[in-house]
Amino acid sequence: MSLKIALQMDPIEAIDIRGDSSFALALEAQKRGYNLFTYHPDSLALQPGKTLSAQGSWIKVKDEAGNHVKILHEERLDLADMDVILMRQDPPFNMHYITATHLLESIAEKTLIINNPTSVRNAPEKLVATLFPELMPPTLITRDLDSIRAFRQTHQDIIIKPLHGNGGAGVFYLKAADSNLAPLIEMMQHFDPVPLMAQKYLPSVRQGDKRVILIDGVAKGAVNRLPPKGEARANFHVGGTAQKAELDADDFRIAETIGPYLKTHGLLFAGIDVIGGFLTEINTTSPTGLREIEALSGINLAAEIWDNITAKLG
Repeated sequence: MSLKIALQMDPIEAIDIRGDSSFALALEAQKRGYNLFTYHPDSLALQPGKTLSAQGSWIKVKDEAGNHVKILHEERLDLADMDVILMRQDPPFNMHYITATHLLESIAEKTLIINNPTSVRNAPEKLVATLFPELMPPTLITRDLDSIRAFRQTHQDIIIKPLHGNGGAGVFYLKAADSNLAPLIEMMQHFDPVPLMAQKYLPSVRQGDKRVILIDGVAKGAVNRLPPKGEARANFHVGGTAQKAELDADDFRIAETIGPYLKTHGLLFAGIDVIGGFLTEINTTSPTGLREIEALSGINLAAEIWDNITAKLG
């Protein structure tokens, strides 16, 4: 089967292919003989009742850093003519991102979009985890400083995160006696006046923040992310080190609880963050980890994702 695949993503020329899951998916698609088209969401153009189009490039990819993409030719095309669209641009999860989900909805009955744009919009990565409070560490979402103070009084050391941040950016570890809580909240609210997420600090993060990949609601592989010395964040974007990991009883327990939700809502490719047996986030926008898992464990999850996608195409 020769499929036409569009990747809605950040410029492919600038990615680091060593840790880019979009590139892993592109490599596997090309291996299967699929045709690849990439475009940036800035180029989306909707003519109501007519077309949703995008300006982009037909490409070939190569697993060679610095020489990983060849542009075949550029054009503006009707996205409804594509067989599959992978919505893979990185957050922030802002109005620009949300608008892109609305635009893609206009062709969702004609073209298979992974992940489902309606469900992605309704499942911000930190908020969707709160549907499963029994799996999470103690958590608070608020803009109210007094509420955060009371939360810290109860739980002592805490983590403060921007509600719609990504990649570990803007995540702070505050000890019980830290006097910077109020000015920190003021600063964060000045730059982005939305609620924050506070969570009880989990010391087990020093042993790693595990990224577990779920495909159509089933746990399929994992990579452990170790924080740099002196850091409470293990994200790869802030220097976390990838370490081989196996799925354990906690991972399967969490996946079995949230899996039906993901499957029902068309969130075929998801990555969950697990620290010390607790679920902290559910990533559905542009989950990472495929390249690291394949390099460390030899498991090609990109192939399994494409098997699931082609099964849905019938």
